[in-house]
Amino acid sequence: MLDIRLLRENLEETIQKLNNRGGDYSYLREVASMDVSRREKIVLVEKLKSERNEKSKQIGIMKRQNLDVTEWMARVSEIGESIKAIDEEVRTLDEKIRYKMLITPNLVHESVKVGESEKDNREIRTFMERPVFSFPVKDHYQIGESLGILDFERASKITGPRFVVYKGLGARLERSLMSFMIDLHAKEHGYTEMIPPFIVNKDSMIGTGQFPKFEEDSFRLCLEQDWYLNPTAEVPTINYHRDEILDGDLLPIKFVSFTTAFRSEAGSAGKDTKGILRQHQFNKVELIKFTKPEESYAEHEAMLADSERVLQLLKIPYRVVELCTGDMGFGMSKTYDIEVWLPGQNMYREIGSISNAEDYQARRANIRFRRSVGSKTEYVHTLNGSGLAIGRTVIAVLENYQNEDGTIRVPDVLVPYMGTQYIRKTKEG
Repeated sequence: MLDIRLLRENLEETIQKLNNRGGDYSYLREVASMDVSRREKIVLVEKLKSERNEKSKQIGIMKRQNLDVTEWMARVSEIGESIKAIDEEVRTLDEKIRYKMLITPNLVHESVKVGESEKDNREIRTFMERPVFSFPVKDHYQIGESLGILDFERASKITGPRFVVYKGLGARLERSLMSFMIDLHAKEHGYTEMIPPFIVNKDSMIGTGQFPKFEEDSFRLCLEQDWYLNPTAEVPTINYHRDEILDGDLLPIKFVSFTTAFRSEAGSAGKDTKGILRQHQFNKVELIKFTKPEESYAEHEAMLADSERVLQLLKIPYRVVELCTGDMGFGMSKTYDIEVWLPGQNMYREIGSISNAEDYQARRANIRFRRSVGSKTEYVHTLNGSGLAIGRTVIAVLENYQNEDGTIRVPDVLVPYMGTQYIRKTKEG
C-alpha cells in the first residue's frame, strides 16, 4: 500500500507515475480530498472533546455551588452526539480511503522503462546458445504422453481441464527438481527452508496485494472461515512476519519456500490449453527476502542470480528481461523475468519472476524493523522470486533434452536425484 503522504505532498506526480502503468488513477484526487476532510473532522472532534471536558469541569463546580446546570448538561449531551456523528463520518472516510489505497498499485522504480506491454520489455542478457536438433522437435505434452509420464486425459476425468497426473519418471522428475532447487538455495545460497500452509486467510491475501483487486480470481474454500488456496508461496511466506517488528541486525531474512499453488487462470481462456504451461494447480519453489530499504536493490540482484543459477546448472538456455511499466505486477516496484527457451514452441517463455515490492507489502502487512534498541520502527522491503516454477522447469528439461528416439537425457545435476540418466517409455506407460 502506498504511503498516504505521497498524495498529500506529491499528488499529481504520483498520479502521473501510476498512469505510466497503463491505467487511470485520477480517482486518487478524490482520495486526497477525502483525506483532507478526514483530518479536518479529526481536528473538529478534538476541539469538541476539549470543549466538553471544560464544560464538564464547570458543571462540577456549579453543582458544588448548588447552581442550575440544566443548560450546561444539555450542551454537553449535544457535544457528545456531535462527536459520535463525526467519529462515524471519520470511520466511513477511513474505510473508503483504505479501500481505494488497497486497489492502487505500487509505484515503479525510476529505472524501469515506460512501456505499454511485454513488447516494450528490455532484454538484459542471455545464457547459452539455443539447441539445434537434427530431427523434428516435439512439444512437452507430446513427449510426456508418448513416454507415459504425463497423463492429461485421466487428470481431466479426475478433476477437469488444466490439470495433469505426473506418473513414473515424470513424477520423479518433478520431485527431483523440487529437491534440487531447495538444496541449491538452502545449502549454497543461504536461504532457510520453509513449507508453509497451502491455505491462507483473507488478511494474508490483502497483505501481499492479491486482495481486494484480484479477489474474484482466487480459489475460496466453501467453509465458514475466510480461507483461500494460496496462489503462490509468496503469500504465506511474506505473511509469516505480518504484524511483527523485526530485529534489524537479523536482516536480510531469507526463506526458500515450497508450496503447491492454485490459480483460477481467469481471463486465460484459449491460452496454452495444451500441456502444463498454464495449470490450475502447480508446484513452485519461491525465494523470499525481508531487507533494510537501502539494501533491497542489491539483494534483488542477488536473488536474480540465485534463480538464474538453477538453469545454469541444468544447462538450459534462457534470457533475462526487465519488465516495463505496462507489464509490471500490481504490487511490484521492479521485476525481472527469466524466460526459458522451449524448442517445442520455438520461443522463450517465462519460468520465473524476481521482484522488489519495496515497502508496499510491508505497509499492507504491517512488517517493520528496528535498527537498534529504542530506535523508531521502519517498514522493511520485501522481495520475492521464483526459484523456480517446477512444472515449467519440467517442460524445459523435456524439450531441451529430447532425443530422436523419443527418450530424454537427464541433466547431469539431476542424475543423483533421478537415479537414471535417461527417461524412457515403461511397460506401464
